[in-house]
Amino acid sequence: MNVYVRDLSRELMRRGHQVDVYTRSQDPTVPHISHALGRGGRVIHVPAGPEQPCPKQVVYDYLPEFIGRVLARAEADGITYDLIHSHYWLSGWVARELRARWGVPVVHMFHTLGRMKNAVAQTPEEQEPPLRIRVEEEILCFADRVIAATPVEKEQLTGLYGADPASIQVISPGVDLERFHPIPAARAQEWLGLDPNCRSILFVGRIEPLKGIDTLLWAISLIARNRPDLTCGMCVPIIGGNPYRVEDNDEMVRLQALRRALGIEEVVTFLGAQDQDVLQYHYAAAEMVVMPSDYESFGMVALEAMACGTPVIASDVGGLAYLVRHGRTGYRVPPRDPGALAEKITRLLTDEGLRRRMGQRAACWAEGYGWPLIADRIEGVYRELL
Repeated sequence: MNVYVRDLSRELMRRGHQVDVYTRSQDPTVPHISHALGRGGRVIHVPAGPEQPCPKQVVYDYLPEFIGRVLARAEADGITYDLIHSHYWLSGWVARELRARWGVPVVHMFHTLGRMKNAVAQTPEEQEPPLRIRVEEEILCFADRVIAATPVEKEQLTGLYGADPASIQVISPGVDLERFHPIPAARAQEWLGLDPNCRSILFVGRIEPLKGIDTLLWAISLIARNRPDLTCGMCVPIIGGNPYRVEDNDEMVRLQALRRALGIEEVVTFLGAQDQDVLQYHYAAAEMVVMPSDYESFGMVALEAMACGTPVIASDVGGLAYLVRHGRTGYRVPPRDPGALAEKITRLLTDEGLRRRMGQRAACWAEGYGWPLIADRIEGVYRELL
């Protein structure tokens, strides 16, 4: 979502629009007003509650303070806005209050849906609270337009939430094709300092249960048992989270324990979060990117990987079912099926020609998602409402 907001904002700024991004301050050492987006844009870090990361249920309690400070900032700057584009359910709640004060239209994008997350939750702790579901329902009642990332998400909004189909427009997220594009694998490996013989099976994403990383670990263990020849030189980088602060993430603790139990510690490496300028080289160096998620509203990682010419093996769920063309740009497999995932990983590892053809088709497919094309459609929604 952060990448989406940043890249859309920059594309709108290139077109001459003035963009302010309001977000809750989580670090007192970060300036409250940043011009890092470039000319014509600001990121405004609003103090509301403690200036540190907080669970989203706790953040909800600070939203009235956040709203008050946003109103005060706009008044102090002498700024009037033409439109609000909110992202995620917490920001949608804020948008409703600002809309009442400013009288401007609201465009909203959920990015993920509470009811969908609850449908795939493995434990009670993973369940989203009723508060989130209620707020999502309220947003659908007042937002002038809702942007759905895929036709699948539109069906979820109408089927699970009873949303009016006429208020929903399907516009997929974009990808920065200047950053994510094909790079020769040897050059990417050299840039990263990887062994040229390393065969990388890459995961990128948050370290949380619904990402299905345990399914990937089980699949790798199956390959190690059934095709030990393929694990020679194999590396499985897990990019996301912070492996050095496991006390902050129960899922990181569980996954590292599972890695030890499966005996694949020499193959699987937790690299932590990586900057996007580094990510492009990881994508390009990889034989494939694996997304074994239980739920994905869109699957930005899949799009970035394909833009780099790397095939994707993904769960046949949500936006991934729409984005990854089975047998063309990669494969889709049932979620929580290590055997099916292992079979497709093995197929790509053992067929270089197939892997190369899929990567070429993936790069061509991703060209249709460049931000200038996507921003044209978003801008069209704005014009319609104004």
